[in-house]
Amino acid sequence: MGINSERDIQANLQIGPTDHGMVRLFIEADGIEVPMDFEPEEAEEIADELRAAAQAARLVQD
Repeated sequence: MGINSERDIQANLQIGPTDHGMVRLFIEADGIEVPMDFEPEEAEEIADELRAAAQAARLVQD
């Protein structure tokens, strides 16, 4: 399965700070829960990657 492979799976994504100073991405799908904790600096890098991917996706749409 690659980045361009489509799946018919619904998932819930929650993002927020933890009480331990981490940023948590919490993914829930089909009875599976995946908590992913990141240092704030790592979370900012992920945010930059999301922005870059969104910008690249816009170019494909045009």
